[in-house]
Amino acid sequence: MNIEKSKIFFERAKTLIPGQSQTFSKGPTQFVQGVSPIYCEKGKGAKIWDVDGNEFTDYIMALGPIVLGYCFEEVDQAVIQQLKKGSIFSLPHHLEVEVAEKLVNIIPSAEMVRFGKNGSDVTAAAIRISRAYTGRDKIAICGYHGWQDWYIGTTSRDLGVPDGTKSLSLAFKYNDISSLEKLFNDNFSQIACVIIEPVGIEKPDRLFLEKVKELANKNNAVLIFDELKSGFRFALGGIQGSLDIVPDISTFGKAIANGYPLSAIVGKRDIMEYVDKTFFSFTFGGETLSLAACLKTIEIIQRQEVIKHNWEIGAYFKEQYNRLIMKYDLGNYIWNKGNDIHFITEFKSGNNFSDLELKSLLHQEMIKKGNLTIGSYDFCYSHTENMIDKTISDLEDILPSIKNIIETDSITDHIEGDTVQPIFRKH
Repeated sequence: MNIEKSKIFFERAKTLIPGQSQTFSKGPTQFVQGVSPIYCEKGKGAKIWDVDGNEFTDYIMALGPIVLGYCFEEVDQAVIQQLKKGSIFSLPHHLEVEVAEKLVNIIPSAEMVRFGKNGSDVTAAAIRISRAYTGRDKIAICGYHGWQDWYIGTTSRDLGVPDGTKSLSLAFKYNDISSLEKLFNDNFSQIACVIIEPVGIEKPDRLFLEKVKELANKNNAVLIFDELKSGFRFALGGIQGSLDIVPDISTFGKAIANGYPLSAIVGKRDIMEYVDKTFFSFTFGGETLSLAACLKTIEIIQRQEVIKHNWEIGAYFKEQYNRLIMKYDLGNYIWNKGNDIHFITEFKSGNNFSDLELKSLLHQEMIKKGNLTIGSYDFCYSHTENMIDKTISDLEDILPSIKNIIETDSITDHIEGDTVQPIFRKH
């Protein structure tokens, strides 16, 4: 595979862009450097092409925003029509009202709506207004919530976050209600809100989320569902509708506009009114191209069985992938876990190799056969069973070789570039 243009752009980026990418999870450290493509040129449907013209079936889906497919015709046409009228103006645009009405109609927790551009915009807003509403400073956190100080200070990527900020953010464990109970007991009447990803890779244990809501209510804390990943992918109005649990505030983004930059914070009227009492305002907050894309994306999801298709194609892929893992007796080292529509490949170390080395080898070989993945799998309406079958056939070729290398050889001798690195490594 020729990746010479990617390498040239990479060398140019070294002096211009810290990390050579705007997003850690898309950056070169997440792929086997020297083998994998680094920079892309275009996408269409479920395919992506790098700057060297190599074609890949994409299972990353831009980290989740692509729910219909790249350059989905109906969505792009809606954007083009709006572009002819303008994208940003000196007054609010009526699309802000129309999209807000649409979200209120389909999201159980939505009584009022404000828009952002990134997920971190709206999760940060949710924290600020919760603090304003309750008059408290501390927050209880479970899951991933973006790059802002209040969250990232709880991770190993905490360089630059003041200790005082870190002390206000308290992490608890998913599916461990006792860890949240302890936070409330140890910080009585100090916790402003509980922010949680309701569903991620793990499924909630029976009654866990109900108990989270009960604890938040009991302690007069705002309950925030971060549905940036699950919203408009797991279910149209968010997974909260399926769970029949209505939080006080919810945040959405990613798949809400099929890749156009849009996020939203929604919630109960009495809490959302604090958006206006604090400050959540920016120039591109009402940008119309993304709003037009959102309206059309929702229309298509409602009209066609998009989410049903994505669940089914994901289930088929995971079932076939795990079948091959079992066939070649690799279950001690490789396994796919999570929901059918969004799952990850879990790698385990062996006597002579690390989990990251095994991941690097498998993904290197997947890349060579035209499959783009970082170990997580998201699906779109443009993925077909034929595409999945092609990838499964590729795995049928790859996995026996990996089994043989594990048993007879050194994995590192077969990795042709730099091993992939974890995102949350210590600075």
